[in-house]
Amino acid sequence: MNSTIRWRIGIPFALLLVFTTLGLSIYYNQLARTTYEENLKDRLTADARLLADAVVPSLGDPVNFQELNKIAHQYADRLGLRVTIIRKDGVVIGESDADQLTMDNHLTRPEIKEAISGEESAHSRFSATVHKNFMYVAVPIRAGGEILGAARLAVSLDQVENIPNQISRTISTLTILLVLVTLILAAIVTEITLHPLRALTSAVQKVSAGEFSGPLLPTTRDEIGQLNHAFNQMSIQLQAQIEALQKERGKLAAVLAHMTDGVLIVDGEGVVQLINPAAERLFQVNESAALGHSLVEVVRHHQLVEVWSHSRRTGEQEATTLEISAERLYLQCVATPLIPTLPDNTLLLFQDLTRVRRLETVRQDFISNVSHELRTPLAALKALTETLQESALEDPPAAQRFLQRMEVEIDTLSQMVQELLELSRIESGKVPIKRKNVAPQVLLGLAVERMRLQAERAGLTLRLECPPDLPAISADQDRVEQVLINLLHNAIKFTLPGGVITVSAEHSESFVVFQVKDSGVGIPDKDLPRIFERFYKADRARSSGGTGLGLSIARHIVEGHGGQIWAESQINRGSQFFFSIPAAQ
Repeated sequence: MNSTIRWRIGIPFALLLVFTTLGLSIYYNQLARTTYEENLKDRLTADARLLADAVVPSLGDPVNFQELNKIAHQYADRLGLRVTIIRKDGVVIGESDADQLTMDNHLTRPEIKEAISGEESAHSRFSATVHKNFMYVAVPIRAGGEILGAARLAVSLDQVENIPNQISRTISTLTILLVLVTLILAAIVTEITLHPLRALTSAVQKVSAGEFSGPLLPTTRDEIGQLNHAFNQMSIQLQAQIEALQKERGKLAAVLAHMTDGVLIVDGEGVVQLINPAAERLFQVNESAALGHSLVEVVRHHQLVEVWSHSRRTGEQEATTLEISAERLYLQCVATPLIPTLPDNTLLLFQDLTRVRRLETVRQDFISNVSHELRTPLAALKALTETLQESALEDPPAAQRFLQRMEVEIDTLSQMVQELLELSRIESGKVPIKRKNVAPQVLLGLAVERMRLQAERAGLTLRLECPPDLPAISADQDRVEQVLINLLHNAIKFTLPGGVITVSAEHSESFVVFQVKDSGVGIPDKDLPRIFERFYKADRARSSGGTGLGLSIARHIVEGHGGQIWAESQINRGSQFFFSIPAAQ
């Protein structure tokens, strides 16, 4: 740009000077030539008149050729001109530059012809005698009113050309000097002009690269200063707008990144233009593999594509709920056309309803289980009550048995309600865990002692195996003891007489793992993953009483301590229940 502007400024001025001086040179050259020729013609005419008067005495009869040649040479030497004297009949009778005897008759020369006719004349032509271009001026020689001949002076045209040529050389030299001065001035002016423009160009490049921290351009009162001022204002406003857009973009990015719902933006051709992390996790695809690819490739489900297609055709919001069987996900998809913000683009919002559906399933199972568990004691109470009303009141021993059975059913209902309340309080976090360092041997000893009598009544052997060097655990003693008692109670209930129940503990990394092992009937493989659910009972246990809440309560207590609970079992070969509690630091 720098060189281009220099040439744009310098060359036009240089060409203007060249053509101007060339025109002036031609004009003044022609003017000088014409003026010089006119002045020379007048001077030669005056000298020729003097010559004509001087040669009159020598033109007597006979003609004195010697005298005439002498006069010709004298005038030629004094004037620096060629002098020729011609008689009336055209014969040269005096010549300064050649031998007149060898010269042709000059009567045919135009200047001589006009001079003999009585007119003064001047002509320029090539001389065959001396082989040069000459200007000839001839005047008539008169004596007593009679024309005796002609006196002619001639000057070489080389002298005429000298002065115009000198003028041309002078003008050419001045032209070259002016062109050089013009180019130098153009370079200086260009440099002065380009300096703020280069600064402006540098500032524009920085702004285009996103750099706004540089100093503002200096401003002057000329047009470039006004341009710099306008650019400064534009830069400030642009920076403010970009900062505002970056803040808004940051907010949008933060919202999209932390949304639990998946978001896709799809253009009119079905190509994904935006995807948030939740959608990436939902469809197990990364951003690079999603952007620029079709919706079918990303979601891999025809119903979702149909929702987008229908919403795009109608221009209205569409929604659907479906299950993706491969991942067992329940999704709600809402397609919203982005009109008029982003024409031909559609926002797809994916809400993962899997947890909600599972909670709904758990709720339904809970209601079903509660209804089932309540139906049995209530039906028994109803039957006992009707029996008493009908006839049993008249038979006191039978009435006493019915009342005892009713008391058992009422105790079962009370236990169920109590355990439900306990489970609800644990799940809601309203039961605080009061941690303290407790020796595992103490916990195991207390639980075994509490359940020993019940085990003996069932004909079972209860053993305690615990190494003495176990580290203490940080736990709520009453709650962990409750877990052990629940596990021991189940082991006693499902172990046949003569069986053995073993309670033990061992140190594993940063946990103490407790174990309750029995030699009972075992748990089927299909039931094993669900035994810690509320009210869940294996088919073999339906007739064994209990509320089905003990293991669920135990699981919540253990998880509240930061541990885990699990079970292993084989049919007719017994079961083993494990749970871990973090060791005290």
